[in-house]
Amino acid sequence: MTPSDPASSPAETGASPGLRIPPHNVEAEKALLGAILSNNRAFERVSEFLRPEHFTHAANRRVYELAGQMIERGELANPVTLKTHLDHDPALEPVGGVRYLAHLAGSLVSLVNVVDYGRQIHDLALRRELIDLGSNLVNDAFDVSPDLSALDLIGDNESRLYELATQGQQEGGFQAFATALSSAIEVAEIAHRRDGALAGVTTGLRDLDRKLGGLHPSDLIILAGRPSMGKTALATNIAFAAAKAFREEEDPETGVKRTAEGGRVAFFSLEMSAEQLATRILAEQAEINSHSIRTGGLSNSDFDSLVEVSRQLHGLDLYIDDTPALSVAALRTRCRRLARTHGLDMVVIDYLQLLSPGAANRSDSRVQEVSAITRGLKALAKEMNVPVLALSQLSRAVEQREDKRPQLADLRESGSIEQDADVVMFVFREQYYLERAEPGQKSEENLDKFQERHQRWLERCEAAHNIAEVIVAKQRHGPIGPVKLYFDGNFTRFADLAEDGHLPGDLP
Repeated sequence: MTPSDPASSPAETGASPGLRIPPHNVEAEKALLGAILSNNRAFERVSEFLRPEHFTHAANRRVYELAGQMIERGELANPVTLKTHLDHDPALEPVGGVRYLAHLAGSLVSLVNVVDYGRQIHDLALRRELIDLGSNLVNDAFDVSPDLSALDLIGDNESRLYELATQGQQEGGFQAFATALSSAIEVAEIAHRRDGALAGVTTGLRDLDRKLGGLHPSDLIILAGRPSMGKTALATNIAFAAAKAFREEEDPETGVKRTAEGGRVAFFSLEMSAEQLATRILAEQAEINSHSIRTGGLSNSDFDSLVEVSRQLHGLDLYIDDTPALSVAALRTRCRRLARTHGLDMVVIDYLQLLSPGAANRSDSRVQEVSAITRGLKALAKEMNVPVLALSQLSRAVEQREDKRPQLADLRESGSIEQDADVVMFVFREQYYLERAEPGQKSEENLDKFQERHQRWLERCEAAHNIAEVIVAKQRHGPIGPVKLYFDGNFTRFADLAEDGHLPGDLP
């Protein structure tokens, strides 16, 4: 092959004889490389989205890669300087060796069209990737394997399609400070209309909203706790409060509707069924014990109250998906679909460890799998621009300590969860532990000492009765510390703690 005709054969483009040749444009590759070798500043205009593997021909790939490395080191990249590094390089041998560099330098058409050449090369590379993805999908679908279900195959390929769609996007980059200031003023204006609270989705809890400023778009919020602490109850309360407070307003300038308060909520319940979750919300709002609802122990007046409350809640923008062992890719797909059809302002996941990482991210190490899950959830929060509230289990290390209050180190697979989360909160109810630690009389202890110890225990139980703490252990954008709440176990309800001088029964 001569230097003037570098790469057009089926062998070079990855096609077999007799088959359609995957799309490519070697002339655009040569013209782009000629522009870079003529003026290294041309590289800066395409390097953000164009990578060596996007080039069809091995020689062009190698020249672009080496030229980029030299330019990034502050060195000059032209046929003379590249010759030293590419002499006897196997990638250039089929096109005449280093003489091909002179041919590239002569391929320069115009420096003005550099970005257009780069975009076309990138677009054609994505098309080749799509062809490979489609071919692999067909082959995998024909291979009926017990280890890979059709749904797993769909989820994996959806994830790969999403990764392909985000390659080379130039939505980021620098913006003028004036633009950033305008965005900051807009956020401050929304906060001002909310009486000083930050522009986040409300949790329905005054003191928690004050600590967090609401749940912010693009944030991954982890809510963790030991079993029976009330994680699901609190998440359900927050989801219900957000959906109940949902209100839209129309922008007077553009006429576009946007969420003014609350939000439309997607609740992924991997542990409980949708019916069980609805029962919890009904029990809380109707103030009827959920056990009585399940067992049929309701009076006629209680049942009438239940029906009336269900009518009031019928129009809530709260959507429940109780599919078990859902993968992150499938979860992302369902969120996109809901956002298109109904809108989406918040995602709740109960709970993180029950998610599947997908076949592509399966590993012998559970830590690596959870790391893939948390990365996926953070990416979902940023892509959809909504807060993602994910529940998480805590390790048994909490039970071994005298002080049962959880710490960041108690998170299962804590490294990845703590790193990816914007906010980490723990639910803690001292009452739960105290009720299970009633002191007994020691054999050598006299009755007076035992009664004194028992009395202290009773006093602690009384002080902790119906009190819960949400411990904000990490928050990127705000303060940390505990928030005390009122917890009613009969109705699995969290509420604002009564101020001094008021009874919990006085709460709204």
